[in-house]
Amino acid sequence: MWDRAKLDGLLATHADPEASFTRNQLFEAAKVYGQERALLMDGVRDVSARVTALGRQADGLDDHWTVDFARQGETVVHTLRAKHPRAHEVSPVEITLTGNGPLPPDLAQAVRRSLGFGLPEEVVLPRGAVESLTVSGPEWLSGEHRDVEVRWQPADKVPLAETAVEVAFFDGEHVTACYPGTLAHVGRGSVGRSVRVDLAGGSLELMIPAASGASASLRFAFSLEKLEPAAGLRLLRIYERIAAGGAFEVRASAEVIGGGELPPRPEAARQEAARLRGYIEDLEAVQRHCEQYFPVPDELTPADRIALRMARLLVQGYCVASPFLTRARFTLNGQDSPTLRSLLSGEPHAVRGSVAAFALTLAGRHLELGPVHFYHPHVTVDEEDGRRALAALGAGRGQGCEITVRPVGGECFRHLLRGAAPGSGWTPVPLELPGFTEPR
Repeated sequence: MWDRAKLDGLLATHADPEASFTRNQLFEAAKVYGQERALLMDGVRDVSARVTALGRQADGLDDHWTVDFARQGETVVHTLRAKHPRAHEVSPVEITLTGNGPLPPDLAQAVRRSLGFGLPEEVVLPRGAVESLTVSGPEWLSGEHRDVEVRWQPADKVPLAETAVEVAFFDGEHVTACYPGTLAHVGRGSVGRSVRVDLAGGSLELMIPAASGASASLRFAFSLEKLEPAAGLRLLRIYERIAAGGAFEVRASAEVIGGGELPPRPEAARQEAARLRGYIEDLEAVQRHCEQYFPVPDELTPADRIALRMARLLVQGYCVASPFLTRARFTLNGQDSPTLRSLLSGEPHAVRGSVAAFALTLAGRHLELGPVHFYHPHVTVDEEDGRRALAALGAGRGQGCEITVRPVGGECFRHLLRGAAPGSGWTPVPLELPGFTEPR
């Protein structure tokens, strides 16, 4: 049992049930005064009619500006809208932000890019960064607001007259590289103007100060995610051009849109890009040989990285030493010979064999390069295997006897793709992988 005070308190907190209880009584009273629409007795149609009528009243607030509004839960959103194209000239509206101390560096840079150069990115100033927001303009709109979060977003895109552009790099007056792109944005702010070019998997943003003599700045961002190696290589080559420094231009068929002189980036950044490019070049060569194309894998184990470099060198006709093949197991066919007995006795000898298919697995793909030969000029037989095999040959039971051979000095067997015609013969070329010990 609840007393009346308890019920009154609950109805004061939850007004919707009370409205539903008294709706019919109020409707009868409303009909007497012709106010059926005020109670929304016709449902959403009455809602639309009342919002439209309120909008017409809002339109009468000012000759140059009006307010569009929307309800989102308990929040009412107001959107200021110009009634004609010259509203900002004849009745300007100014917004003044007073900060609460210096902005964090990342946020300050975002403000500079957006307001200073007109780049199309959303910027959010949290409550703690804003002391007050003051609106100056028509009397009904003006006022000071505190404890606010300020957020501004790019305006709707304005169609550009021409969108096909190219990014060109120069050595003096000579064009050293040229890459196609799409002009995505041209903007202007209080400090200068901006240009953004979209590329497959990346974007290039150029900020050009209005002050003469001031240096332009460039920001290049890219991602190799879901890109095939050929597209990834193009992005990396652009990055390496930027990292090397020098002159560049963004140009359309009719004019130069922007450009400047880039300072060289630190050597560490350039070396990192070169290592990544080497990986993707290896992958691209192997995919082309195997005719299996897929995006660049996000991760690669050290063993897979070595196997991929070996695979690329093999398809290019080189001989490589394999750190994965440090011994080989043979089964004798029973035939005897002085050379075999010399090998079994511990004398080093050359050994050559074949593998039906050299293959590696990357990103769940089985990539077969084809049959390969393996070779080493000096191998020895494991001592125990040699004694056992010699005894079996002497007894006429050599067939089926197994022996293990190993290159001398801890070296590795060398691989060569069948049908390759290398200029270096069986001399292995280095893998040249930073951080990995060269196999011998």
